[in-house]
Amino acid sequence: MDTTEVFETLRPRLLGVAYRILGSVADAEDVLQEAWMRWSCTDASTVANPEAYLVTVVGRRATDHLRAAKRRRESYTGPWLPEPVGNEPDPALDPAAAAELADSLSMAALLLLERLSPEQRAVFVLHDVFSFPFSEIAEVIGKSETACRKLASRARRLMNDGRPRFDVDRRERDDLANRFFDAVTKGDLAELRKLLASDVEVYGDGGGKAPQWMRVVVGLDKVGRMFAALGRRFAGAGLQVERHEVNGQPGAVFRDPSGRVINARLPNNG
Repeated sequence: MDTTEVFETLRPRLLGVAYRILGSVADAEDVLQEAWMRWSCTDASTVANPEAYLVTVVGRRATDHLRAAKRRRESYTGPWLPEPVGNEPDPALDPAAAAELADSLSMAALLLLERLSPEQRAVFVLHDVFSFPFSEIAEVIGKSETACRKLASRARRLMNDGRPRFDVDRRERDDLANRFFDAVTKGDLAELRKLLASDVEVYGDGGGKAPQWMRVVVGLDKVGRMFAALGRRFAGAGLQVERHEVNGQPGAVFRDPSGRVINARLPNNG
């Protein structure tokens, strides 16, 4: 394959690495563009392992971008949440690997990754999610293999400490999500009260410019009334609600009458 074919073949994997490190599709695409610029000036015939080479470039760029992003997010208006994406399973992966990748893409996992330092996040993503050896990861972040192992251990501990206490059956989860979105679109407050936990919390991110909620909305009564009112408002405005899998979880995309996406929602972040 020529230089372009090699890059395009590896693009989905490279984008997966960059997105999980950064939590932003736009930033991940920027990183891939930088990687492409470097790769396009490289004689591919001199690179023994193009995948390892490109992952190293992407991992370094993504980690550098994350360091800068962490500083920007300190002054971000309202809560910052990872950018949601729709996803399809990779048919080339075996079921176990596909399940592992889907789990690492969930909004709950991405929020846990936000607790990690840029180096911990890069090491965790590359080793625990994409199974890259520590010898190659050491090249990515410029540390020894021993240091990378320690970073992975700390990251793994932080991730495990924040995971849900139990797993929900997929069919039960999907059924609850369907009932939730039906109740929202109908503005059915009684049904929402049945579905929401007493200590439910809602976070909204409007891109740092016009946040949907400046503060976290807490409690069954406040959250239920808010979603019921939003559902009635959406119906009156002619907005469309489309069910989609978002970050490996049941979710929905909201469109205005012209079809433009205005919102994406997940009923459960873990």
